[in-house]
Order: sequence, then structure tokens, then C-alpha cells
Amino acid sequence: MTRYALAAGYMALIYGFIFLPVAVLVLFSFQDGRLPVPPLRGVTLRWHAAVLADGRLMGALAHSLAVAVLSSLAALTLGFLAARAFVTARLPGAALMRGAMVAPLSVSYLVIGLGLLASFNLMGTGLSLWTVGIGHTVINAPLCLVICAAALGPGEAQAERAARDLGASDLRIMWLVTAPMIAPALLAAFLLSVTFSWDEFIIAFLLSRFDTTLPVEIWSLLRGGLNPRTNAVGSLVFLVSALAFLAVELGMRRR
Repeated sequence: MTRYALAAGYMALIYGFIFLPVAVLVLFSFQDGRLPVPPLRGVTLRWHAAVLADGRLMGALAHSLAVAVLSSLAALTLGFLAARAFVTARLPGAALMRGAMVAPLSVSYLVIGLGLLASFNLMGTGLSLWTVGIGHTVINAPLCLVICAAALGPGEAQAERAARDLGASDLRIMWLVTAPMIAPALLAAFLLSVTFSWDEFIIAFLLSRFDTTLPVEIWSLLRGGLNPRTNAVGSLVFLVSALAFLAVELGMRRR
């Protein structure tokens, strides 16, 4: 009995540690007052309505979604192709090249963002959502490479050799043999990339100008001080993320 009580207490602490900040944010998004701090002065939905009616915030939300999906697709494609090359081909200096490709994982986003900003300035490229997407592809491609390389093994290599012996082209092998065999890893790499891109602020701040993503827009709101509107933005984003996670879980269970 004591053992179960300790386990239950430990689980409660873990869940509380993880979800308490989110619970506080959501609770005070309903604050019927000008500040999202205790005590709770009443419950209202006016802050959520204000957020949904704010064209600038909704535009930033659409920008974040587009950048996250497109940059994650690009990062997944690059990571998958690189991982397949490293696993299936004997490249000279493969270990050194692989280390150089995953090195950005250990570099701060600030350094990567400043480097990209200097590069775009040298090339005369104007800052836009495209430059933000390139930055997010740079930080997520190494992650996709690592996940895809871990999923590729001797079984996939043998299946590819068998398909090649039957006359299949490399493109058909990748699309019809390799990708389906490591589909869970590809999905995991894509979803992680979307998550990191969705929340990323530093690179999005440095590489955007007029069209901004949601984290940059939230930062702009916070410059004016705390208010329940920022909490409402956070609670709506949390709701969308939770629904997306639930949809993915249900989809995977049905398979």
C-alpha cells in the first residue's frame, strides 16, 4: 500500500511539474480583469474573442503553420536522403562528413541565426518568411538525419538490394521500399521538426521583417506588459497542439 502511495505521489509531482505552468496560463486567460495574476476576478471569454478577431495574430498563426510544415518537409527530405547515402553507400570520409552535418545540433540558435543573417546580407537576399523557413530547415535537417539513420539498418539495405536486382530505379526504391519500411521514424522526425519550428523564436526574429511568426508576435505583445490576451493566445495554441497530438495518436492506433 505504501509503495503504491509513493508511486502515486511521485506521478502527481511529475504531472504537476509538467502541466502546472500550462494550467496557470490557461486559467488566467479567462481572467475578467486587466492583469493575468491572482486573484481570479471572474471568468470571461472576451480575451479569446479578441485574439480570434485580431487579423495580425491570425496571420502570424498562419505564417507559423506554413513555415513549420514546409521547412519540416524540406528538412525531412534532406535528412532522409543524407541518412540513406551514409547507410547504404561507402563514402570516403563518411564519418567526418556525418559529424559535420550533425554539428549544428550542438550550436546555439543565436549563432546559427546570426550566421544566416550575415550570409543573406552578403547575398543581398531580403528577409522574409522564406529566409525563416531556410533557417528552420538548417536546424532541423541534422535532427531528421539522425532519426532516419537510426531507423535504417541491414534489413532495409537487403530489401533495397532485392528491389534493385528486380530492376527498380533508385527513386522507386526510396519511395516504394525504403520510406514505407521506416515510416514511423519519418513521421517522428517530421513531427519533431514541426514542433521545434512552431516554437522557435530567435531565428524567426532575426530572419523576418514584416511578416512574422506567432512567437515573434507574442514577444511583441509582451513588450507592452502582461495581459490576459497573451494568456489567451497561449491557451489557444495549446488547445490546437493538444488536438493535433490527439489526432496523430488516434491515427497511429488505428493502424
